[in-house]
Formats: sequence, C-alpha cells, structure tokens
Amino acid sequence: MLDQRLWKIMQKRLGYDDDQLEIFQSNARNEEVVSKSKELFQKRFKVTIVEANGCNSRHKAGETFYLDGYGNLLKDLNPDKICIYAISAVSTLVFAAQELVYAGVDPNQMRFNRVGCIDVGLGCGGWGKIIMELTAENIGP
Repeated sequence: MLDQRLWKIMQKRLGYDDDQLEIFQSNARNEEVVSKSKELFQKRFKVTIVEANGCNSRHKAGETFYLDGYGNLLKDLNPDKICIYAISAVSTLVFAAQELVYAGVDPNQMRFNRVGCIDVGLGCGGWGKIIMELTAENIGP
C-alpha cells in the first residue's frame, strides 16, 4: 500500500480534486508508477547530438540538452534554441527510459538509444539530419 503522502503530492502536482484523485488511485498501474517517482526524480536524461549536417536550427555534433526524469526540458542546462523536431524524436527515447525505470531496469541498458530528427537529409530531398543519443544520469543520493 502506497503512503498517502505520495498520493497527496501527486494530487497537488496534477491539480486533481478529491474525486479525480480517487479515479487516479483506482488504477493499479498508477500506484506502481507513483511508487517509482523517487527513482525518476533522481534521474536526468542527457541528449547528445552525435551527428549533425545541414541542420536549419544549427545543431552541431557534441551539443547536449537535458530533461528531468519526468521529461521536462531543464531550461538552465540547455541551449537557447532546440529544434521541435529534435524534441519530437527524443520523446520516444525518454518514454522508453521512463518505462525502464518503472520496470526497475537501469535506463542506460536501453539497447537502441539513438534517434534522428524527421528531416531525411540532403541526399533524400531534405535539408539536413541530426542523430541524438540518450543517456541517464543519477542526480540524487
């Protein structure tokens, strides 16, 4: 049974009233996910651009950007601009990493941890292409 304090934290975070919280609590999956919230809170996801060519947003190999364990961009650790298509592509990796945390698996064990933006690159009629890699960092105790 999950500590009621965690449920109250989630209620406040999500802006639920008591009836909504009851619905949220009635889903057994939510109890399991909330029980892993500390593990996600102690993670930060690092996205490294490993290849870049012809990127209209001027992303370059070696650049990084960061998201917290919940998938939120950390504005103080990121460049001024991040292409929406890069974010879109990375979202699938963040989702997979979160699922691994929920399953009790180190997200750095993800086998396929690279994605590319949706631009097909100059050779296929696009403009450019970037390839990104996701790693997880522990930031908590």
